[in-house]
Amino acid sequence: MENGNNQNHPKIVKYVEASRSGIESVTLSRCAIGYILHGTKNIYYGDKRYRISRGEIFYLGVGRHYIENMADDDKEFEQIIFYYTPSELQQIMSQLNITYGVSVSNGHSCEVCSSRQHVSMPATNAMKSFFQSCSCYLRNDFFSSDVAENIKMTELIYMLVSCEDCCLKSKLLSNMDVAQGNFDRIIYSNMFNDISIEQLASASNRSLTSFKKEFKRRFNVPPHKWYIRQRLAQSQLMLISTSKSVSEIGVACSFPNTSHFIKLFKKEYNTTPAAYRQNHFASRSAEQGVIDNLTLGDTILDSDNTKTAVSY
Repeated sequence: MENGNNQNHPKIVKYVEASRSGIESVTLSRCAIGYILHGTKNIYYGDKRYRISRGEIFYLGVGRHYIENMADDDKEFEQIIFYYTPSELQQIMSQLNITYGVSVSNGHSCEVCSSRQHVSMPATNAMKSFFQSCSCYLRNDFFSSDVAENIKMTELIYMLVSCEDCCLKSKLLSNMDVAQGNFDRIIYSNMFNDISIEQLASASNRSLTSFKKEFKRRFNVPPHKWYIRQRLAQSQLMLISTSKSVSEIGVACSFPNTSHFIKLFKKEYNTTPAAYRQNHFASRSAEQGVIDNLTLGDTILDSDNTKTAVSY
């Protein structure tokens, strides 16, 4: 998880990857807004893939994401990401309102906003220029102070909330609830932990009844069912992107009993894990846009991970 000393202010990071490294499991304890300078980013939900291309701006919510960053043939993969917490966003929005009289409304609502932890859209020319300038600033160590980071973060938020209502704007504004942000962080950080609903309720400072009610309002299903679905989606991806056995995948996805894992998988997807894997690879050569030659990284990357961060 993130270093606690870095959670109280925005952070702007540029990441560069020279080659394709397969799917990586990335856990964020802060929300992120990013921009693809070069290459392509793939986001996976089970075996469904969503592509974010060069020149697009994207949002990633708190929690676990399955991501593949792909370099171009003649260019490294490059992205710039802004990280922020609900309290930081709240402060920026208050400043925009009090100092500049910026009043924000949002009437957008759709299935994408409610069912996915990411959204993306083509960047406007102003946004492209903004991120290009950020790339230059990073190269020259302009963001070495919190003041510089906060100024650019405020500029980015202003551009986004000034847009017409859309998925990205809706996702951004939904982050202003600090209590909701803390609730989500607890839920996602315990995705694969052996923890009871009672313990989750206690960690979120709620009674069991209040916790279940809030969880159902937030995710539309009871906690137990939601966690099973998230773990099965992870297993689905591992089946087609690793050579691990069904039992190994079950254990990795918090299903230590293989028979129980197979039963739950079949109930959710109407097929067994082994049959699902076999059918996928049998049909792969005949289908377009399928996952191929991928490996799922076992390392949980921190949102401030420096392994691929550019250091000038």
